[in-house]
Amino acid sequence: MLVPNYKALFTVRSILIKLSLVLLLISCQKEMAPTYTASGKVMDDFGNGMEGIEVSTATGKSALTDAQGNWALTELQGRHTLSPADPGYLFTPSSAEVKESAGNINFTARHVTNENETRILNWFNQQQLPNGLLESAENGNVVSLYDNALAALVFMLNGNLERAERIFDFFDARIHTELLSGKGGFSQFRDRNGNPNNHRWMGDNAWLLIALNNYHARTGSSKYHQLASGISNWLMTLQDTDGGLFAGYGADNAILNYKVTEGNIDAFNAVKGYNTFHSRLLTFLENDRWDEADRNLVSWPGNPAYRYALDNHSWSYCIFNNYPVSTLYSAQRFITTQTATLTNARITGYDIDEDRDAVFMEGTGQMALAFKLAGMQQESDHYLLEMEKILVPSPRHTNAYGFPYSSNAGTGYGNDPLWPEASTQIALSGGAWYLFASSGFNPFAVERHKSIPQADMFWQD
Repeated sequence: MLVPNYKALFTVRSILIKLSLVLLLISCQKEMAPTYTASGKVMDDFGNGMEGIEVSTATGKSALTDAQGNWALTELQGRHTLSPADPGYLFTPSSAEVKESAGNINFTARHVTNENETRILNWFNQQQLPNGLLESAENGNVVSLYDNALAALVFMLNGNLERAERIFDFFDARIHTELLSGKGGFSQFRDRNGNPNNHRWMGDNAWLLIALNNYHARTGSSKYHQLASGISNWLMTLQDTDGGLFAGYGADNAILNYKVTEGNIDAFNAVKGYNTFHSRLLTFLENDRWDEADRNLVSWPGNPAYRYALDNHSWSYCIFNNYPVSTLYSAQRFITTQTATLTNARITGYDIDEDRDAVFMEGTGQMALAFKLAGMQQESDHYLLEMEKILVPSPRHTNAYGFPYSSNAGTGYGNDPLWPEASTQIALSGGAWYLFASSGFNPFAVERHKSIPQADMFWQD
């Protein structure tokens, strides 16, 4: 017969009681420990807030950044390591330690460039001419103001300020001979030697100002202040009594007395702040260009066949805060599948308008960016992969790739045919918007968060 070892049992029982008391004490201390909040912002290299980035603790508590890049973690207790995470970015700092309430815990995100992006960047670098400009396509003597604004943004996005400044320097040297001369404004097109055609398109000038806004936000420099101020003032002189902006001036110095919706929203973003100019412009858009039933800005009122244009869907979402995400779904009116001339691949993407006779590479990249900003990563990735079906090597540059303007021969906006080589030679715009979408970079972000009164935001329900 076994005799119980009462002394041993008593010892074990004492240990268990003490352990329970210790655990109870720890639990009570934890419950009694004060909670606190940690907050901050995730920004890109330009200082723009980044939306949809997860900031989390090692214990699994997390928060997503909002449209301004702000995040906050509440009801924290004890010491925590906070880390932002996104597979497409490297963050500086990579993490932060907190043990009490703290704000301004900020992280800077830098996009990790992949092989395709590197090859496209090589094309941009080698396409730049000695005078700083880039031809809009490989085999042509055409330099677009809009395309050069895009190129400056591409260079800045990838940390190459010197190349961006070469573009800005070209126009800065022509403030008095072009921008402030006569009717003013910079020409929409010029040749590779810089000779302008004197057709001054409002939207292209707005894009140069958008690029300058990004430069100033990134560098804090006032180097091109006079250039930016001159463009801004010129844009404001185009405002009509109804608040809309005329399209610019023709080569004969006659005003282009029609109003392009796309250019009007570009100018709204490009001119800094929110003042009477902006308020009147929104009044025009609401009264003359807003389709309440469709919840979209129309492009060509009175012409049913070309009532809508793709840019007004994607760019409106990127420009205006709280714009209805339904605009990205209704853009399906432009979706088409075509056989690419260069690769013979079947590619699905977006056309410029509803005739859907070609895939517009620039516009497909614009939609990929808008989807990414809307948190629709699957849709964004899908259209970037579709674009890659027509990513081709340059016959002119080394280890350089790009996209043609369109998948196949088609028309531009309206019935006008695209130029003959639109589907067979690399063009600048598609590569720029692919890079913006793949990196999640919104060119409009610097002036997206204007202090617009709630009553003026007609696009909200």
